[in-house]
Amino acid sequence: MARKKKQVRKEPVFGPLSSLADLRVSLQDRILGPEQDKPKSKSDSKSDSKSGSKAAAPRRAAGGRKRKPGRLRKLLSRGVYWSAVAGLWAAIAVVGVVVWVGAHLPPIQSLEVPKRPPTIQIAALDGSVLAVRGEMAGDNVALKSLPRYLPQAFIAIEDRRFYSHYGIDPLGIARAAVANVLHRGVSQGGSTLTQQLAKNLFLTQERTLQRKLQEVELAFWLEHKYSKNEILELYLNRVYFGSGAYGVDAAAQRYFGKPAKAVTLAEAAMLAGLVRSPSRLAPNRNPEGAASRARVVLGAMADAGFITAAQAKAAIANPSYAMRPPSAGTVNYVADWIGEVLDDLVGQVEQNIVVETTIDPKLQGEAEAAIIDELAAKSVKFNVSQGALVAMTPDGAVRAMVGGRNYADSQFNRAVTAKRQPGSAFKPFVYLTAIEQGLTPDTIRQDAPINIKGWKPENYTHEYFGAVTLTQALSMSLNTVAVRLGMEVGPQSVVRTAHRLGIASKLDANASIALGTSEVSLLELTGAYAAFANGGRGVSPYVITRIRNAGGKVLYARREAARAQVIDPRSVAMMNTMMAETLRSGTARKADIPGWPAAGKTGTSQDFRDAWFVGYTARLVTGVWLGNDDNSPTKKATGGGLPVEVWTRVMRAAHQGVAVAGLPGAGRGAIDGGGINGGVGAAPGAAAERAAVTRAAVRPEADAGLDGWLMQRLFGR
Repeated sequence: MARKKKQVRKEPVFGPLSSLADLRVSLQDRILGPEQDKPKSKSDSKSDSKSGSKAAAPRRAAGGRKRKPGRLRKLLSRGVYWSAVAGLWAAIAVVGVVVWVGAHLPPIQSLEVPKRPPTIQIAALDGSVLAVRGEMAGDNVALKSLPRYLPQAFIAIEDRRFYSHYGIDPLGIARAAVANVLHRGVSQGGSTLTQQLAKNLFLTQERTLQRKLQEVELAFWLEHKYSKNEILELYLNRVYFGSGAYGVDAAAQRYFGKPAKAVTLAEAAMLAGLVRSPSRLAPNRNPEGAASRARVVLGAMADAGFITAAQAKAAIANPSYAMRPPSAGTVNYVADWIGEVLDDLVGQVEQNIVVETTIDPKLQGEAEAAIIDELAAKSVKFNVSQGALVAMTPDGAVRAMVGGRNYADSQFNRAVTAKRQPGSAFKPFVYLTAIEQGLTPDTIRQDAPINIKGWKPENYTHEYFGAVTLTQALSMSLNTVAVRLGMEVGPQSVVRTAHRLGIASKLDANASIALGTSEVSLLELTGAYAAFANGGRGVSPYVITRIRNAGGKVLYARREAARAQVIDPRSVAMMNTMMAETLRSGTARKADIPGWPAAGKTGTSQDFRDAWFVGYTARLVTGVWLGNDDNSPTKKATGGGLPVEVWTRVMRAAHQGVAVAGLPGAGRGAIDGGGINGGVGAAPGAAAERAAVTRAAVRPEADAGLDGWLMQRLFGR
């Protein structure tokens, strides 16, 4: 193997400086590059030499504090770029909002043919129209058939630039915003007629951003879909004018009793002024406010050039409103009651219907007049502000209902909804329970002080009559006897009796139940008394007999169901005899229907807060209540006073020209153990004898009448 050749180290040798020329860095090897390190010309060299160190200073400054012109251009380009990005995102957000709002709109199909509310026509027993609920009957009117000033009135006051905008009015919005800021509240609105139409047709009345955006989007849709005149015509036929009137023709019929094409300039201005606040400015409720608003509209029409200043002045000076009087007030309580039960009979009402009722319009008018006249004459004297009345046949068909003295002032139905203490008007349930447990009208009980665990009910004068018959005790409304009977038969038994006869309210089974301390409604109390008038059968008060649609198709017809016997006929006869004595010699002596056997019971609650009378014949049962809504005491108004007077007026009108009929039990002869001789309406016998005993017991002062000694000394009952 050959031997590796030994390497010899070579040391570098440095020669003269001239030999180092091959170690110079070339132009390509320099950091600054060839352009900045090119060989300079002689002229450049001279220039550099002249400037010396002064030329280097600006270059250093440029690298430090001095900004180059390209930097400004760069900042501007960046601003433009980010502005474009922000604009793009804003556009995307707007599109997103539009899409989101559109997704929550009603289906487009429903926008094509918006529905009107259904009309509910309520007919009386004789077929006449009592009331109309829902939409007031009115025709769709063509714009060309209306007087020019009618649509112009709406444009002048609601949307002056209607024919120039595209659904929304920026100028109007700005004007409204300025006015609202100046008034520190919402004094003006910026909605166009198109926006109002969109809201009225398709949206709710809630004030939310989503609803407002939907309104704007629908306004653009309407402007795209329909011409201006079509939008205006649709608006006039759909806008709400209050009092159940939708559309300008229905409003003209409601308030002026004429079609829209026949309204005067002043009436057109009043209609246009209503849409801002129909409930507050309805001319049948607030004629002064409606007239004031109409003057504002006439001024706006003159400013817009639709009418001359002279025409506006003449219309303001001589408005000549043919104001239609408001509809009969109290029948609206009946209409409200019907509206509450419709769903149970035919479900949700989605079509025009006619509801046939049991209401007798003549008796309804008489009942209304009786309540109003009685309160007008005596409300101040007795501090009584309200009254209610229910009249029904013995089988429960309601013939008249008055829920208050003035429906326009208060829609609260005191005949159906109010629950009040019936006082002594509840006592028949106590006495019936006692009769059913073996007692009779001639059974003797003591009228004397009583103490039940510290509770000491007593008669008004603290005087007592000792041994009295049940007939005397009921007709004189003696409290101690009623309480004794209630404890004797048991409060729970009394409650069961009342519920069996039709009382639906909750009753407290305690000692005071005998004095009517549990609250009931006038309707249910009157319905419970009907069992005494019909021979002991339970009833359920009703007012609707049939419901049909506009085409005549019957949607509901009441079936006459068999009524259960809730009182034995023998007990009915005894109770009728006892309660008839109340009208002959007791607390209801002013209740008189010439020739007709009648019975009933008065009632006055604690501190004279409620005054009641429920009385009946074989033809009609009528209950009356008088008192105050705030449950404040009256000035000793009693059941035997004002309620009896109202009852007598109504019952006399109802029985004119009708053949007399006796109450159940009349002519039955003697009843075992009952002491009843001949029943109600029969010849004098034991009943007359009891009446004589009663008159002797209460002393001659009772002959002074119901407002005499008996009223003042026996709780006014």
